[in-house]
Amino acid sequence: MTDRKATTVWTGDLARGKGEVSLDTSGAGAFTVSFPSRAQEANGQTSPEELIAAAHSSCYSMQLSGLLGANGTPPERIETNAVVTFGKKGEGFGILGIVLTARASVPGLAAEKFAELAETAKQICPVSAALTGTEITLDAALA
Repeated sequence: MTDRKATTVWTGDLARGKGEVSLDTSGAGAFTVSFPSRAQEANGQTSPEELIAAAHSSCYSMQLSGLLGANGTPPERIETNAVVTFGKKGEGFGILGIVLTARASVPGLAAEKFAELAETAKQICPVSAALTGTEITLDAALA
């Protein structure tokens, strides 16, 4: 079992306040967050959705790499882009969906088998599993 930790310190109300989220386990950095930068332009700040996109794209790439390796066709390269859409949802705001776009270079692998493994990776990636209830769309192809 492995734990990872991040901390956010928030000051002020939602509309005018701001916070700082720190990646405590890795010490990789601290990032400013605010609701206006979350719901409108980023203006040099991050958001929970961008952090989810980072987690999802890296998790998916690792999962797909593992499946490809287990298939005997290890990838030369996988590039995964995740777009997490945030907006009005019901009475408030929420994540409206996630689009994963993956391109991979996998010598000797048929496109049909790649598509099967790519879809499996989407289904079993731990971040996808944690986001159950959110529509996740996949566009995966060999490069």
